[in-house]
Amino acid sequence: MTRILAAAALCALLAANPAAQAIDHLTIVAPAAPGGGWDQTARALQHVVDVHHLARVAEVQNVPGAAGTIGLSQFVDAQRGNGRTLLVTGLVMVGATLWNDSPVSVNQATPIARLTGEFEVIAVPASSRLGDLRALINEFRRRPEAFAWGGGSAGGTDHILAGLVAEAAGVDPRRVNYVAFSGGGEAVAALIGGHVAAGISGYSEFAAHIASGRLRALAVSSPSRLPGIEVPTAKDEPNEVFWRTAVGKSFMLRRWSRAWTPIVELLAAREIQTGAEYEWDALPQLQISLSTRQHVLVNVGARVPLTQRAERRTSVMAYLLWDWFDGGFLSGW
Repeated sequence: MTRILAAAALCALLAANPAAQAIDHLTIVAPAAPGGGWDQTARALQHVVDVHHLARVAEVQNVPGAAGTIGLSQFVDAQRGNGRTLLVTGLVMVGATLWNDSPVSVNQATPIARLTGEFEVIAVPASSRLGDLRALINEFRRRPEAFAWGGGSAGGTDHILAGLVAEAAGVDPRRVNYVAFSGGGEAVAALIGGHVAAGISGYSEFAAHIASGRLRALAVSSPSRLPGIEVPTAKDEPNEVFWRTAVGKSFMLRRWSRAWTPIVELLAAREIQTGAEYEWDALPQLQISLSTRQHVLVNVGARVPLTQRAERRTSVMAYLLWDWFDGGFLSGW
């Protein structure tokens, strides 16, 4: 709907010009495969041109490949000076010209109007066990190369966002396994079919599939939540409540004046949101006093998931405790 309204606004301006006359043939080049954002925009523009009778014939040509740079190259070479041919483009193409070391640039075309702008969305198939962005990042961190991201052409905004997520998660962006598709339709099909673990696209390209329940949106790239869209932003930090209990017994090593304490801790945590489930963990550990005053302690153990074990893994943990009210760190050793 947004694309149709934007196209209608542009065509209304053209129709309001008294000098404007209907042309015989208007070609609108969508430099991507059918189903994607550029294709949707081109066809929305075609529809409005037909409704307002601004051209006797308006056709859309799809020229997919290399994030639109193939279509851009053909447009610049073959349509130079042709006022009856339009090219739909966007931010994706700016990054792609650099990624693909393209011999042509968007600077070689004449900008006519900016029609739309939208934020990116990260989504997974409805059948995915990844219920939120935190679970996705945890899974991605464990095996970055085995976690497949699907999106638009290499070098575009989808690819860039995958790299930014990796960087925020502490993973080298060069380890991102990104599967590039030439159109949004192909990306959606691969995502729903489970051929990639997560997909990135403009929200409008996934919107119908999110609404139908075939995809689950985990986060949008906007700085704040979008009106009418119940999806958290990538910056949202989950608020969590938890409770924990621990049992153990201390033993004294009198020869060295040190104590050691086997401990078993039970931890339950959940996010403060509707439908959130508790995550239960067992934490077997050993606590050893490093000082004779027993005010500096070290704990070593493991965190073993008891629930959601398919998406969470056992992790090793170690931490230092220092009761600084009882003395300096190096006192009593």
